[in-house]
Amino acid sequence: MFVGITNTPRNYAWGSTHAIADLLGRAPSGVPEAELWLGAHVGSSSIIEDASLVGGAANLAEWVAAAPEVALGVDLAKRETDAAGSAAGSPASAAPADFAAPRLPFLLKILAAARPLSLQAHPTTEQARAGFELENEAGIAVDAGNRNYRDPFHKPELIFALSDTFEALCGFRPLNEVRGILAELRLLDLSTDNPQAAAIDSLENHLALGLRDTVDWLLRDGRGGDSGEVKWLVERVVALAQHAESLAAGGATIGYARELATVRALAAAYPGDPGIVLALLLNRVSLKRGEVLYLPAGNIHAYLSGLGVELMAASDNVLRGGLTPKHIDIEELLGVLDFSAAPAPYLAPVEEAPGVSRYRPGVPDFELVHIEADADAVSATPVPMRQITLAGPAIAICTIGGFLVAGGLSSRPLKRGQAVYVTPDEGTLTFAGTGEVFLATVGA
Repeated sequence: MFVGITNTPRNYAWGSTHAIADLLGRAPSGVPEAELWLGAHVGSSSIIEDASLVGGAANLAEWVAAAPEVALGVDLAKRETDAAGSAAGSPASAAPADFAAPRLPFLLKILAAARPLSLQAHPTTEQARAGFELENEAGIAVDAGNRNYRDPFHKPELIFALSDTFEALCGFRPLNEVRGILAELRLLDLSTDNPQAAAIDSLENHLALGLRDTVDWLLRDGRGGDSGEVKWLVERVVALAQHAESLAAGGATIGYARELATVRALAAAYPGDPGIVLALLLNRVSLKRGEVLYLPAGNIHAYLSGLGVELMAASDNVLRGGLTPKHIDIEELLGVLDFSAAPAPYLAPVEEAPGVSRYRPGVPDFELVHIEADADAVSATPVPMRQITLAGPAIAICTIGGFLVAGGLSSRPLKRGQAVYVTPDEGTLTFAGTGEVFLATVGA
């Protein structure tokens, strides 16, 4: 079954006022449009365009709850029922019924960032279940501002860059690179009228004790008020980044210029936030269109700007680490973070056929398939066709051109800006046409 779905973009303040509308061929709403959610997450479940197809359900979450074996398929419904029974936890759980039914395990988004998002990380399944239980036992409301775990699920995610560049921070960079940045800051400091080497010394001294100690110090001391060592460090690093900009304008060559430009951008968006300095410890990534990052549990990251397709496990569990006025639980964050220094985690596709690329992060919740057929081939005979065999339900959205999508039971056209939910009984899907489609489905 093909079920047309739609939704209203989330108007978070960091969103672009036009990028999602431009991509999908819609008129801008006039307010920031940050994320278009396509899925059955109760936070913003997709609206079903023709409720008569699904027994009158108004949205995807209602339909999945009412007819899981139809919407999800028998196999996934059983898998999710078994997982839900385990995730719901002990009778002490405050709201086990919310997670005791089968669910669509992935959430597809179109994301458009016009300004930086918060630094954040996500838990493993085991961490999420334990944290969810503890907060339930403590009587913390699920929607409370100081709640860390709003459900018992992990939240790995990937981002596929749609804009020419997509800017991000992602994971801890190698320490030799951090030392290179500190050396550049020292040179800049020496070139000022009032050198303050002790500010950089404080960061280097903590780094000698390890990344965990450094992050703890930055967040704990940095959020302690208007005084403190970290406040001085943040002010000094921002001043040196601004000094570097002035020197570059005069023709000087500046090392780590991109990182220092990031400091200036973060300082403009979140003045005084310790995340400004924390960002220097992280990989600074510029994705080109078509490149993908995979962010597993424990990876600290922040999207800075750009348009992309985001696919994640359907969870609300976020541990924040700066660049935000929202709640930060330092102890819980430190317990979740992976402090391993490693290159940015790019995810390469499996090329299944010409024009069909599958991104497999190795989790059961989701995979992303990118389908494209060159518009220059529109006059070809026969019309270009791409095939995908489903292992579970899927959601597809067309971002360029148009296709006729046919399954084992039915078919429907899919044009730019349209999205469709596909039940697994359609089997193998054939996409005939030209353009670009993103298809989210469950992992193998």
